[in-house]
Amino acid sequence: MLNRVAVLSDIHGVLPALEAVLAEPDVRAAERIVLTGDIAAGPQPTEVLDLLMSLGDRVDWIAGNADRELLEHRRNAPTSAPTPDPLAPWAADRLRPDHLDLLASLPRTLTLPVRGLGTVLFCHATPRDDEEVVLVDSRLDRWQEVFTGLDDGIRTVVCGHTHMPFVRLAHGRLVVNPGSVGMPYGRPGAHWALLGPGTDLRHTPYDLEAAVHRLTRTSTYPDAAAWADYYLHARATDADALAAFGPRDGRTNTP
Repeated sequence: MLNRVAVLSDIHGVLPALEAVLAEPDVRAAERIVLTGDIAAGPQPTEVLDLLMSLGDRVDWIAGNADRELLEHRRNAPTSAPTPDPLAPWAADRLRPDHLDLLASLPRTLTLPVRGLGTVLFCHATPRDDEEVVLVDSRLDRWQEVFTGLDDGIRTVVCGHTHMPFVRLAHGRLVVNPGSVGMPYGRPGAHWALLGPGTDLRHTPYDLEAAVHRLTRTSTYPDAAAWADYYLHARATDADALAAFGPRDGRTNTP
């Protein structure tokens, strides 16, 4: 049984944000660090992967849809569907063979025993799919749908994908979304969560202007400056994100 687990989601290749979270005393003291996907798809993909790999067995990795897409760009490029995001193929081309092997080996879900929470299931979007959308205000029948087939003994589910932190109950299960380390919506800074014996949503501020300057200076991504300015400053509000994601949880199909 683990006493403390730090959950980092949606780092998206932003090294200054990751460094800020890893410097947190409670992250340093945590027995495990769980990454709930979308790790490297960003302006500093190799730097982020190398730092996380250096942490060894303390880190448990889960694949997200963006991690899968990086592999597809490199390994199935001629047949991959085109992406509207030019950053993904750029980031994929930066990865070394060991990075690709690591991403290819990652599971879609992970279960760990955490004190106070029992058996916790970690995933990227939902337990059954790495792109499904569920939100803090998703209706209960939507949650019942995405929980289909889940073992009754799992009473806590930790997910990411939507870049907005929340904790809520759905059909007796506690659902935790830590938000995004590198691409937050609604509030700047790095968002993460600490589990055990309860659930604690955390926010780590860091020097955004210095981070934007660093990314602009060190990343070879052609639009690094504009990307960093937009995402690190969280210029997309939570209202913007909910409006964009809302139709994808099926709510437009209900009266």
